[in-house]
Amino acid sequence: MTAPRPPWRSSGGRATPTVPLRRPGSGAEGPTRRIGADPRPPVAPRTTYRASGLRWPARFLIGGLLIGAIIVCGTAFRVWQTARTDTETRADAVIVLGAAQYDGNPSPIFASRLDHAAALFKEGVAPRIVTVGGNRAGDEYTEASAGRRYLLAHGVPASAVVAVGEGSDTLASLQAVAAVAQRDGWNTAILVSDPWHSLRARTMAEDSGLDAWTSPTRSGPVVQSRETQARYIIRETAALLYYRITKAPAETEDTGLG
Repeated sequence: MTAPRPPWRSSGGRATPTVPLRRPGSGAEGPTRRIGADPRPPVAPRTTYRASGLRWPARFLIGGLLIGAIIVCGTAFRVWQTARTDTETRADAVIVLGAAQYDGNPSPIFASRLDHAAALFKEGVAPRIVTVGGNRAGDEYTEASAGRRYLLAHGVPASAVVAVGEGSDTLASLQAVAAVAQRDGWNTAILVSDPWHSLRARTMAEDSGLDAWTSPTRSGPVVQSRETQARYIIRETAALLYYRITKAPAETEDTGLG
């Protein structure tokens, strides 16, 4: 016959069966333990700590810095990308943005822009070239008139060159050209400037009401060395971000951006 099972008790009054524990190889009965008991040692409860109030400002600061870095890097990439894009689609005019001139003679940077505009005109990209830019105190010539003189001397017909002698910065110059375009009934334009200046110039032209593309120069002091290119990319990135935030040209403010 089978021996009757031992009684058991639970916490409610019923007995819990026990079985002997044996040490391996001894044959002797060891201590007993309850069936179903967990042999593992107890684990201390995990303590949950509440984030300090100082952590949230730090997270916001880090997040803001990351967003700012993404915006700056993205803008710099767009400056670089636009500098490498040459759109020679047909347009109503080629606009040459002014630069320094000395007694009616364009600076090397300005001459490089004018040479590129003359080449576009001779390729039939547009029927007219617009030179734009005012003058500094004491100057006899405006940037626009100096540019016109240069183009005429290089074989561009006088009837194809329009000089707009206004504007001491990129935005004011393009707004002056936009007013002439509206008056004369044309709207599309190819902007000729330095590669790194192209994106900012196009942004300002579109804000002024012109339908504009860019055809940057490929020669001149601005594109001669990697160090110069990097410096101009940084400067134009800062100037473009400044314009997008303030809608004011960096050239007229005390920013050092030029």
